[in-house]
Amino acid sequence: MADTDAKAAPASGASAGPSKPQKPPNPVWRMMGLPNFRFKLPSRNWMIFLSITGSWTAAVMYDRREKKRIQKKWARVVEHIAKEPLDTQQLQRKLTVFVSAPPADGLVPARDHFHEYIKPILVAAALDWDAVEGRREGDIRAGLAERIRKLRKKRGETSEEPIEEGTEELLEATRQRAGVREWDGPAGDIVIGRHTWKEYVRGLHEGWLGPLDAPTLQAEAIEPPAETVLPAPGATPELLKTEPAEETTAPPVATDDTSPTAAPEAPKTDEAEKPKEEENKPKKKKQPPPFITTAEYENATLSRNCPQALGPTAIIPFPHLLGFFNFPIRMYRFLNRRQAADVIGRETAAAVLGAYRPFETSGEASTFNDQDDHSSTPWEQQKLLKHEEPDWHKSARKREEDDKKERVWLDDMVLDPRIAERMRRFALDAEVEERAKNLPRAEEKSWFSSWWPQEKKKGAWEGLSED
Repeated sequence: MADTDAKAAPASGASAGPSKPQKPPNPVWRMMGLPNFRFKLPSRNWMIFLSITGSWTAAVMYDRREKKRIQKKWARVVEHIAKEPLDTQQLQRKLTVFVSAPPADGLVPARDHFHEYIKPILVAAALDWDAVEGRREGDIRAGLAERIRKLRKKRGETSEEPIEEGTEELLEATRQRAGVREWDGPAGDIVIGRHTWKEYVRGLHEGWLGPLDAPTLQAEAIEPPAETVLPAPGATPELLKTEPAEETTAPPVATDDTSPTAAPEAPKTDEAEKPKEEENKPKKKKQPPPFITTAEYENATLSRNCPQALGPTAIIPFPHLLGFFNFPIRMYRFLNRRQAADVIGRETAAAVLGAYRPFETSGEASTFNDQDDHSSTPWEQQKLLKHEEPDWHKSARKREEDDKKERVWLDDMVLDPRIAERMRRFALDAEVEERAKNLPRAEEKSWFSSWWPQEKKKGAWEGLSED
């Protein structure tokens, strides 16, 4: 037994043999001063970091690619309008875009929203537009009402204030002399956001139902009396009399350099120039108060120049949420911009194609507001984009006790049947919707294909000789 064990030991050692030598590192890495790279799985911390950043990057890239694809789809629906010929003696159709700063924010987010979602489709159709911007609450209401009042004055309605001739009136007169006609069909408006929509509706009612001249205030502001100086006790009446100071001219002083009494010239101050600069500055126009209140709609007289069908309107959603605690909702919207591009693209395409329908009404002839029963809501205008109001800043949703002024954003939307029945809304036809769904998907090149040089196709004129 001992002999067999002794024989088995060297046999097992012989079978193991010498171990393989370790593979030498790549000399290229050694020449570059880099260590030997070994392919292995990263550590736990690196796996967490790469998985989070990779998933976030993939979600953002997928959303942006789908957003561009959706915008291209709606741009292809309206691109045939850009190829239609235009009459040289007729103006092109022009849309009016109403943009207003969202509550508790500036005008830049609203402009970016227009440039990102609406402008690409308008450019694809080669359509012209005119922007009406509002930096604070009530600017859109005042601007639209003033436009309507100016239109009523041009159509013959009498007013105490004459029409102020500006560049627009000069251009219209020049076009009339040249024989250039206006656009025959309806132009249409594009309204961005619920806050702008409420001002738009308020401006329509004020323009067509309100007076042309500003109403006189019932209680005029009383000017405070001039400040009077009380006499000191024991002062004589002669000392209290104030006489205008006589202008005295100082005798001329010699300015000879050799004169020991030569007075130095007084340095010129800029105080005299400041009033002149302030006078030359154009005064900012103040926002005029509304010419008519919502309670006076029923007793107001509709203008005889009001058309039977007002210009159609496209209402564009504008999701805008502020606040640190709303971070999860904002991130969700940031990763789902393709949904907003689809909704906004459909509304903009309907405005470009000019397909519209009347708003849904119940036919009841009375004035309604947002506080009426939801089961019998008469007007579709009141429900549009109402889900955006909870996202507004609290300053636009709460009224202070001392604040008695009209707040268009905070107050309920009040509609008069005479105006609401004349309003129209842009909407796509079923045929256009079906055509948009069946559009072939355009071929898209992968993002990494630009890394390699591609062969450019030669034009028909290239490679030809003169022989």
